[in-house]
Amino acid sequence: MDMNERKLSGESIFRGVIVDLRVDQVALPNGAQAVREVVSHPGGVCVVPYHDDGTVTVVRQFRYPFGRVITELPAGKLDHGEDHRLAGIRELEEETGLTADSFQYLGGLLASPGFSDEVIHLYLATGLHQGPCHPDPDEFLEFCRVPFQTLLEQAMDGRLQDAKTVAGLLKTKVLLGL
Repeated sequence: MDMNERKLSGESIFRGVIVDLRVDQVALPNGAQAVREVVSHPGGVCVVPYHDDGTVTVVRQFRYPFGRVITELPAGKLDHGEDHRLAGIRELEEETGLTADSFQYLGGLLASPGFSDEVIHLYLATGLHQGPCHPDPDEFLEFCRVPFQTLLEQAMDGRLQDAKTVAGLLKTKVLLGL
């Protein structure tokens, strides 16, 4: 069965610093037409900094859309055309001061495929070394180390709700057999 939709026309509605919004008219597989609203995003990267002692470095920062501080893995937005591995290395050091001997790709996540083209790339960082952190001027965050098992419990009981963090932890659990 052909399930592909074909773009008939599109209109850019908004161009922002982080996202763009367009509205497309599409032809459905049955010949009918529909509207698709698409948020374009350059993508992101998320890093699981797993220490030899079984702890993970997480960051806490205020997330405006939710009006509260959220605990999550170090992460950041890609610049247009930026290599996601290099972005992950950069974000890890900026937010936590950590550098890694090993930086293993865990795959990409489609953040919200119903309306956004954002892909978040996940990495596992091991062999960690602490140095100074240097967050962006508009980033206000704190970082701390938490036992991996505690983070898994928080992911499973709903205390950790950030999707990229939950996915990164679960992929790490399976990969490392924890």
